[in-house]
Amino acid sequence: MSIAIRTTLLRTTVVAAATALCAAISTLPARALDAQWCKDVHIRFFVGGAEGDAFGTIVYNGAKQAAADLGPKVDYIFSGWDVEKMVQQLREAVAVKPNGIAMMGHPGEDAIMPLAEQAHKDGIKMMYQNVPVPKVTAAFGGGYVGAQQEQQGRALGAEAFKLAGLKSGDKAIMIGPFDNESRGARERGTVAALKEAGVDVVQINSATEWAADPNLAIPVITAALLNNPGVKAVGYPGGQMLGNVPTYMQAAGRKAGDIFNFGFDTSPQIVEGFKGGWVQLTADQQPFMQGYLPILSLCQQVVLGLAPMNVDTGAGFVTPQNYEIVSELAKQALR
Repeated sequence: MSIAIRTTLLRTTVVAAATALCAAISTLPARALDAQWCKDVHIRFFVGGAEGDAFGTIVYNGAKQAAADLGPKVDYIFSGWDVEKMVQQLREAVAVKPNGIAMMGHPGEDAIMPLAEQAHKDGIKMMYQNVPVPKVTAAFGGGYVGAQQEQQGRALGAEAFKLAGLKSGDKAIMIGPFDNESRGARERGTVAALKEAGVDVVQINSATEWAADPNLAIPVITAALLNNPGVKAVGYPGGQMLGNVPTYMQAAGRKAGDIFNFGFDTSPQIVEGFKGGWVQLTADQQPFMQGYLPILSLCQQVVLGLAPMNVDTGAGFVTPQNYEIVSELAKQALR
């Protein structure tokens, strides 16, 4: 066989092989992304709160929509915002060895780290939502969907200072889980921004059970307002409590608009608070995305081998001037 013939055959073989390889590769996304392309994947998803709570319901609705769109089998885990319960539930989730786990970061780096290590050893893909755990993800992988806690908290403090017309020497109250290193970073950021502007801030450490039943905070908030009659603004750590502002204010003998009430999240109750003049500012962190995107990312990691998502869902601020834009979606527990 001549060199020319051998060269022609070699080129033909290489071209044919390359064509076949390209054809095979080009069909992979089409096959993978058919309807229900994630149907063989098992995921455990942490909702965070109890069934039916304001914030957790929106997260849950996002996760359910992702499951419906993509097809994975999803076990939904409700924790009532109890960090010790979350850790135990995460331990149980790792033991089950699903393909992926979407975990709330509330328990913090130290509590999650050994379980993330075990998940990594077992080949379980991880995503985190709502509270970032950067040391954990740096050590054992995983992504994060949610607001950056301290950054969002500082932004809210600066916005509250501006919109409330506060000045140096004014007094405000900030409620939050200050003792929780990871979760409390947001409210500590708000306090820092207000103090840097010269505001005298009274800090109230929130109990875990207040998130599940905000009425439990009535005596504490009422006492704080009575003991600090000159308070001009009060900040709240989440949608459950911010939505309960009319109850707090009325219990303390205050009228709508007497105090600038601000906080985080949206909900039907918060929309009504804006409508009635009780709530003046909230930072929206789009919890629907915190439900939808972790499941999407886990499906992409398991099925397509893609890297985990990292998405900052801190969307901006809702005020009396723009709350109607999100009101209908908030009433449907989608925003």
